[in-house]
This record gives sequence, C-alpha cells and structure tokens, in this order.
Amino acid sequence: MSSVEGKVAVVTGGGSGIGEATCRRLADDGARVAVLDLNLGAAKLTTGVAGGGLPMEVDVTDSGNVEEALRKVEDELGPVDIWVNNAGIAAQQNSERIDSRAEAQLAELASTGSISTPLEALVRLPDEEWHRMLSVHLDGTFFGTRAAARSMVSRGTGSIVNVASICGVEGCTGHPHYSAAKGAILAFTRTVAKELIVQGVRVNAVAPGFVDTPMLDSLPAPLKAASIAATPQGRLARPEEIAAAIAFLAGEDSSYVVGETLGVNGAKVTV
Repeated sequence: MSSVEGKVAVVTGGGSGIGEATCRRLADDGARVAVLDLNLGAAKLTTGVAGGGLPMEVDVTDSGNVEEALRKVEDELGPVDIWVNNAGIAAQQNSERIDSRAEAQLAELASTGSISTPLEALVRLPDEEWHRMLSVHLDGTFFGTRAAARSMVSRGTGSIVNVASICGVEGCTGHPHYSAAKGAILAFTRTVAKELIVQGVRVNAVAPGFVDTPMLDSLPAPLKAASIAATPQGRLARPEEIAAAIAFLAGEDSSYVVGETLGVNGAKVTV
C-alpha cells in the first residue's frame, strides 16, 4: 500500500506540466486529488486522465479564493492531508525581450570566448511583471501553505510540498524576478517547516532543473540545447520525475524529512 493511499491531496496549478503529472501520480498512488487551476477546463482534463478527482477554478493570488477552495475540498473530499503549492507562470514576456540577446551571447562565447552583448534584462523589467511573478509564485505559496496549515495543525498531521526551481538556488541569468520568487519560496519553506513540525505538519520543497513542459516550448532551439548541455545527465527532466519526488515528500516514506529542498536536476547543481 502506498503511503498516500486514501489521503486527500490538493495540487495547485494542476492543469498542466508538473502539476498535472503530480495529480496523476498521487491519484495512481491512491490519493483523492483536488486539482486547482486558474483554467477550469485544464483542471477537468487532468481529473479525466487521472481517473477522477475534484477540479476547481482557483486564483492562488487571491487569499480568499484559496481559503474558499480549502473549505470546498474538505466539504467534498474530507480533511486535507497533502497540499502541493505548484501554481506558477513562465517569464514569457521577459524571454521575448532577452532571448535574441542570449542567443547572441552564446554565439559570441563560441566564436571569441567572450561576451559583448548585454542582456539588459534587469533594466528593462517592468514593475508589473515583477509584481505579477512574485504574486503568483510567492504569494500563492504563502496563501496555500497558510490555508493548509490552519486545517492540518488542528489534527496534528499533514504534509506541504512547495515547488521551487533551480533558479531559486543558483539564479537563472536574465530572469531576476523568477529567480527571486523561487529563492524566496525556499527560504519560506525552511522557516515555516521549523515552526509547523512542532505541531506535526511537515513542509518541504522540490527544486527542479530544466523540465520538458509547455513552459519550455517557446525557448529557441540554441537556448534549449544550452540548457541540456549544462545538465550533466544530458537531457531535460520529465514531469513524471518531478512528480515522483513530490509524491515522496508528500508521503510517510519521508516522515523524518523536514524543511529540506530536494533538487531534481540531473546533477545541474547541488542543493
């Protein structure tokens, strides 16, 4: 029997990518899964491929929306045992501004061994993109963790898993807002883990490397190839591999793992 058999699990951003893979993995392991996503249609598709579940349209940047989602999940499925804060957005607009410059840098490095083209990512980053990135990733993780904790601590049990990124560990050049949001998630995870474990609730994080999800579909071929070349294992991760790490942290097999960051990155970096 799986250590999540019969548990109630909530996954934010469950409509695609790592979130969808996590919903499918937890459902396969016997959990009853609530799929939260800003796109209700995507959430419904996930419950379809996962063989069931509760799809919900939820905006993780709205704390009231998150709290209401928790109440609905517990009304329909029962007390929440597992909460996965996965919802996030890509730095699409930022990528559109810097990708051509990043490609130029790669070409310069290959031909001359030095870089002369500036990325200008920081100086051209608008306020609204900075705030939106932190709102979805960091506020969403805070609202989800707080909501889950309010339910879990009264029962003295539960597991919260936050999805960060390799960018939060080493910083991804040209993406200061994404890296800042993911790095803050790691610090937040370590802090609340120390507090909540006293009340029986475990909090951990995963920090994936480069993953083959729709977020990378728009990445120019030279930049994708560079990402793979920078990964010692020589390939992108599959969403299912990240989901397996999340499932491990969610279940009782990791009962003595608290406040940790599990790097799933093909040896790209040591967390």
